Amino acid sequence: MSTAATYATTLHIKDHCLCLHAQRAARTLSRRFDEAFRPLGITSGQFSLLNSLNRPDPPTIGAVASLLAMDRSTVTANLKPLERAGLATVSVDAKDRRGRRAALTDKGRALLAAATPVWIGEHARLEAGLDGEAEALRAGLRGLG
Repeated sequence: MSTAATYATTLHIKDHCLCLHAQRAARTLSRRFDEAFRPLGITSGQFSLLNSLNRPDPPTIGAVASLLAMDRSTVTANLKPLERAGLATVSVDAKDRRGRRAALTDKGRALLAAATPVWIGEHARLEAGLDGEAEALRAGLRGLG
């Protein structure tokens, strides 16, 4: 049996590959929210990271990584610009000196408070365009994670 990738196979994959469609959708959503957050000087990824730090107690880098489905090293790298901007801090975990915890600063909380209505508005417009299928889409995506 031949395993050569024919053009017909390529077209089939283009039309049916869940990974490809999820990647395309993620990039489209990121661009949409990046544009919405541009006046605030943050990206959609930075909004998600700031939001993940908005907890009563500073989370560990591992907890943030788990929530965002990222590697800890990627979270650490993405926190650096937020630290430089005075939006977040990273400190040694008092309970486990090997670990690190990240927290919002007052400036970070203020930016998140300003960004949240932007997210609410853009998200409402997005959901309106999904013709009542938003919850089914969320459920399907959660099922993959």
